[in-house]
Parts: sequence; structure tokens; C-alpha cells
Amino acid sequence: MERITFGVLGPVTAWDADGGALDLKGPRHRAVLARLILARRRVVPLARLVADLWEEPGPGATGAVQTFVGSLRRVLEPDRPPRAPSRVLVTEGPGYALRVGPEAVDAWRFEAAVGSAASLPPERAVAELAAALELWRGPAYAGFAGADWARAECGRLDGLRLHAVEEQARARLGCGRAAEAAADLEGHLEAHPHREEAWGLLALALYRTGRQADALAVLRRARGMLAERFGIDPGPGLRRLEADVLAQSPGLDLRPEPADAADRLWSRASAAYDRTVATGSRARLESVVGLVRTLAVTGGDGLREAQQHRWAAVAAAEEYGDPELTARILGAYDVPAIWTRADDPGRARELAAAAERTLARLPEAPGTEPARARLLTTVALELRGTRSGRGPRAAREAERLARRLDDPALLAFALNGVFMQSCSRAGLAPRRDAIAAETVAVATRHGLVNYRVLGHLMGMQARAALADFPAADAHADAVDELAERHERPLASVFTAWYRALRAAATGAGAAADAGYRRAASLLPDAGMPGLEQGLVALLGLTRSLAGRPGAAAEAAARLDPGADWGPYLPWAEPFLLLGADRRAQASAALRALPEPPADLLQEALTCLEAAAALELGDREARLRARDRLAPAAGELAGAGSGLLTLGPADLWLAALDDAGR
Repeated sequence: MERITFGVLGPVTAWDADGGALDLKGPRHRAVLARLILARRRVVPLARLVADLWEEPGPGATGAVQTFVGSLRRVLEPDRPPRAPSRVLVTEGPGYALRVGPEAVDAWRFEAAVGSAASLPPERAVAELAAALELWRGPAYAGFAGADWARAECGRLDGLRLHAVEEQARARLGCGRAAEAAADLEGHLEAHPHREEAWGLLALALYRTGRQADALAVLRRARGMLAERFGIDPGPGLRRLEADVLAQSPGLDLRPEPADAADRLWSRASAAYDRTVATGSRARLESVVGLVRTLAVTGGDGLREAQQHRWAAVAAAEEYGDPELTARILGAYDVPAIWTRADDPGRARELAAAAERTLARLPEAPGTEPARARLLTTVALELRGTRSGRGPRAAREAERLARRLDDPALLAFALNGVFMQSCSRAGLAPRRDAIAAETVAVATRHGLVNYRVLGHLMGMQARAALADFPAADAHADAVDELAERHERPLASVFTAWYRALRAAATGAGAAADAGYRRAASLLPDAGMPGLEQGLVALLGLTRSLAGRPGAAAEAAARLDPGADWGPYLPWAEPFLLLGADRRAQASAALRALPEPPADLLQEALTCLEAAAALELGDREARLRARDRLAPAAGELAGAGSGLLTLGPADLWLAALDDAGR
């Protein structure tokens, strides 16, 4: 079969083996092809194609799509015998799929090149990224970028292109070519002034060419532009860089290449790997996941990159059509997770769905049980904070398999999934404390450092909920010691928040204020939007109500209507409306409240509902809140989060009971 390649980094097109453009006929033929490319080898139902191609499909739309498919097949496989099944644009189930390899689509090659450049020495990364960027012939999916089905993918690819330009500049800086980097970045920022990373790279490039004053001017220009256009201040990275430039910090200078034994070993090993392991091989894909799981615990930037590369690796694995490979790729990302709200809920659902698809296709044989346990744990982890019954079932089955297989690392991973599904109702801190104790024991006995850290974080949260601060302190101290010794910086974000919570819960107001300011300052660089979004605003409201169920009106008067409430806005809405003296609307917002997510903040959100119900005299909401909070009797409401508390649950329950007398 003649090798055909496809292009979507510009107008949608296809080329034959000699590079000649194929005649794809009209725009709807190209739209069908583009939609199938975007699906990445997965089946697109015929009904979905019809809905995507026409806003109001006519009676002949289905037949038209079938005609377009037939025409495309003749172009893509001109030598296919009559009635022989297509091997490229295949019919499968209810629709069609484009079954081509990872090298067949320019966008897929671009993604792979950007990903592989991250592990190359700087000189080779510059060349790899230059070749990748040359694949672009115009806007992604040109002609279809405004279509609903293409919009998100076009935005993602364009973001990846901007990232590639910046990574190429970073690689140039890494091999001493600062002047070239500066020239590229100037043009890049003219078109994309919102890219803070690019401003920082440009300033560093200028500094390394001996232009300290120009570097400072660039940083100040960035500050002014961000304020004028977007109404925001520079992030912590740019602020630190400005301070380092002013201080002429040695850390800004280019280190000798390689700088130390670890760098030399890395360079030699990666070069050897690149020489000996074939491009496009499955071994490369599995190696990427190994790197990604290490990258995820190195800090906020590493976590953000790891999450991006993980999804790309899973998508690439599914393209091979090999469920055992996909199971290994999905299951290898056994990065401990402590926060029960996903950083990207949409992506989390997609990962859970990928794991479930793979489970369905994986043979049920004894040798596949470890892979099944890891896939089930992945489902449990990715469905955290939801009230889907799939998550708890997956967690239970993964735990059962892990215990039967007697694999310590697998058991620690499975216990993480059990922990994530242990927030179905209030008052489950004792259950999480038991999970923490077993995780610490297994991880300590078998040298699983990441899970030792996780187990102590779990224990810190659970013991805070139980108001056992000496035990919680011991867990926090263990986390900080392990994090420093093993370079796990993200763990300190959670211990900082815990120490502020402890100060607040024990009446040390000034220490709590200072502690919370420090803890909040760690969030922007933590790479955990699921933790960061809305948390500071929520903290302010909960502190106003801590131990004061009847203070809703006073708390409402203090709120900033323009604060970022993130996912907590529904629970803040009654207070915001009370603060605006709109009691009827506040009552309506209270009645419309959903059940809190099954996460570590559900008790805190229940207390907010209770306070609003008490203020507004809503009996139904009051009884509902009381029923939800009752299992937490004897605990500190919300403290199981390790972040904040509204005081003893008993105090809230008593206030709710008193209001009913």
C-alpha cells in the first residue's frame, strides 16, 4: 500500500509517497477527513459526522457523508480492488475511523517531536524543535478552526506551537546562543504578549548577552503590559527573575556543559538511547512514561509538564490498538495523589474512560491481573471528587487484586485509589487514618519514598480532622523531612497549609494570618489548579464563620464580590447575595445548592450551607445540612482537608438543632 501522509497544521491536505498533493475534492470531503484525523484512529459514528458537518442536516445528509467517504477511499487507496475492504478509512461499528500510524499526520509528528526535544541535549533540541516548527503551513485545521468539533484541538495545537517556540529559545540559551534566542523571542512576544514564560526567557537572554539594563526594561515592560491589557501582576517566576537580575545572581549564568557528574551521565545515557532505540518504537513510549512519573514530583512546572505528556502518551498508546501496551502506559503513572479534586476534570474523565476502554479489551488471564489492578486504580484516582459509583467499585476491586498478588508497590498505589474514594460522606476521617497508617507501614517496609510522603500527608489530614494535633504535627514533620531529603517540593505546600490551619484551630490568630499568607503564596507555582482555584476566597469566608454558625450576615458583609471563587461559587453565592441585601435571591441560591462533591472539603461546604440556612430561616436546607454533617460529630469540620476548618462539628450541629426548637 502506498504510504500516504496527512497535514492539518495548515489547510487540511494529504500527500502521496512522492510528496504530491492528493485531490481531496470539496470542502466537505476535507471536513470528513479532518474530523477523522482529529479522532486519532478512534471511530467517529456516522451520526456524529452528520451533526458536525451540518448545523441543520437535511434528509440526504447521511447519504452525502457516505458518498464523501467513498470518494476519499478512492483517493487514498487508488489501487484497492473493487469490494475489498479499505485498510485506511475503515468502517467499524456505527461509523468510520482513519487507521494510520503515528508518523502519518503532521500534527502527531509535531507533538512527538516537541515531547522528545525535552529530553535531548540543548543543541539537538534546537534542531528537533526547528524541524517540528517547520511542519506548520498555517493555522491548524485551516478552514475548520471555527467549527465546534475543531475549536478545542486548534487551541491546543496552537498552544503547543507557542510552547515549542519558547522551548527552542530555552534550548538556545542552554547551549550558549543567547543572542539568537533574544532575536526569536522579540518577534514571538510581539504576536503573543500574554506569554509570561517568553518574557522571562527574553530577559534572561538579554542578561546573558551582557545587557542587564535591557533585561530589567523587558521585565518592567512585561509588568506594564500585563497590568494594562489583563489587569494582573506578573507571576512569581517573573518577580523572582527581576530580583535575581537586580542582584546579578550567579544562578542566572550559563553553567558549564555538562556541569556535574549527573549531567554528564544524563547526556551520555540519553544520547545512547536516542541512537539505539528506534524512532516510533513502543519502547520509547514506555520510557516517556517512566520519565513523566519522575518529572511529576519535581515541582509545579514538572507536574504541569508531566500531566501534559502523560495524556499525549496515553493517546499515542491507544493509536497502536494494543490494549496491553495502553495498560502499561496508563498504569505506569503511579504518582501519589493527595488532593481529592482533579486539576483538569475533563481530562480526568477522559483518562478514566481510556482506562475503562482498555480494561474492556484486556484479556482476563492470570498474567494480566497486575495491569488490571493498575487500570482500576487509575479509574478510582481520576474519578476522585465525583459521585460516580464507578470510582468506589474500581477502588475496591483494585485493592482486592493488589492484596491477592502480594505486591507492595501495587498495594500502595491501590490504597491511594481507596483513599481518593473515601469521601463519600462526612465523618470518614477514621477510615482515612487507617489507610494512612497502612500506606506508611507498607511504604516504609519496602522503601517506597513517594508513598511514605503520601501516607504521612493522609495521616496529617485525618488527625487534624480528629483534633489530634500532636499526631498531625508528627506526620507533618515527617513529610517535611522526607521532602527535603528526597527533593519533593510539592509536599511542603500541604504542610504549610496544615500549619496555618493548626494555628487557626488553636486560637493563634496572628500566626494563622502569617501562615495562611505564606501558604497562599505557594499556590501559583504548585501546578495544582484543582487545589488552587477558589481556595483563597473560600478560606476568607470559612475563617469569618469558624466557630460562629450564626455569623452569616457579618461574614457576607466582608466578602469581595470580585474574588475568584472557582468551583466553590455556588456555596458562596448565598453570602454574596446577602451582602448585596438581596435576601430573596439568596434564598433561591441556597435552595439551588447541589450536594457537595465527594471530596475533602464537603464538610466545610456543608457548614456554609448550614450558616446560610440559619440566617435565611430555611428549614429544609437546615435539616439537609444537619443530616450531612451529623456523621462528623466529634470532629473538626473541614479540617480533614488539611487546609481550613470551621470549628467543631458538634458546635454546628447544636446550632442547627437549637434553630429547630
